[in-house]
Order: sequence, then structure tokens, then C-alpha cells
Amino acid sequence: MINRIRDIRQQKSMTLADVAAACDPPTTAQTIGRLETGMRNLSLKWMERIGAALGVEPELLVRSEEAAAPQIVARLTVAGPEALSDPRDAILATDFGGDGALVVLTIDYPHGEYRQGDQLWLRQIDPQHAARAVNRDVLVPRSAGRFAFGRLIDRQGNRVGLLPPSHGEKQVVVDNPAWIAVAEMLVRRL
Repeated sequence: MINRIRDIRQQKSMTLADVAAACDPPTTAQTIGRLETGMRNLSLKWMERIGAALGVEPELLVRSEEAAAPQIVARLTVAGPEALSDPRDAILATDFGGDGALVVLTIDYPHGEYRQGDQLWLRQIDPQHAARAVNRDVLVPRSAGRFAFGRLIDRQGNRVGLLPPSHGEKQVVVDNPAWIAVAEMLVRRL
């Protein structure tokens, strides 16, 4: 088995020392480095500790040698595209996990910056944490199986105010939503 600790760590912009300190109980950067390179066996216990430190499911840390993962091979800079000296596995944003469930909103008609055919992946949060979603696009359940979608602009008590994505539409206010789903990733076919 090949482990993906280094790829995930680098995509999260963490150093060996950062991961080591985030482990419970903390460990050394040298130990994390040895686990990354395969100089030390990656046991189930270590997978759980490192997965928690990186904020991912433990099984994401390993992959079969037969499974070809998408590779990050270049980056676009001010000077143009540059090859990476060491290509690495690409990790989907959805693999990083989070506290809430993921839901998907498909765009069947263009609204604002969203195009027909787009998929908007959103993560559910408790409405009590709505303050962290202000000025973000959200999907909010309403009564009778309906939804409201737009930019979260206001939260007062158990009410949230949304500004729809199309120009000229009025603010929508939802009382006591069961959850709020915050936009996390846009998938657009080219």
C-alpha cells in the first residue's frame, strides 16, 4: 500500500511539525516523516491519529497501488504554467471531510455567476453557527419541501435573510431553518 500522508499534508499547507503537534497525543516531526516515507509501518492506530490531525478519514491516507489517482502535475503562476518538480496526488475537496453532511444543488437555469449544468456542493451547518456563513452562498430548507438559495446577509434570532443570486429579486427571510448548507465547491464542466 502507498500512503498519501505527504500529499494531503501539503495540500493542507501543513509541515511535518504541524501534523506532529496536531496528533493526540502529540508526536515528533521525525516520526511523521518516517510514516510518510514508509520507513515506519503505518498501523491502524497511526492512521487514526494522523487522519484526525489532518482532518480527514483515516482510509484516505492509503490507496491501492493499482488505483491511479489524479495527479497534480503543474501550477499556473504569473509567468504561466510551471511543471511541478514532484507530481503528487490530487485530493478532492470533499475528501477532506467536515462537520456536516454534503448536499448538491444542480443549476438548471443560469442565476448570477452560476451557469446551466453547474453543480454546487454545500456542507450543512447548524443554524446557530450562521454567523460564519454571512456573505456566503447558502441553501436553506423552507416549509412544504421548498428551499431558498442566495447570499446569507442577515441573521436575527431564529431568522436568516438571503439575497437571491439574480439581480432585481427581493430578500428572502426564512424562520427557524432546520439547517443551512454553505457553498463549498463548484463543479463546472468545460
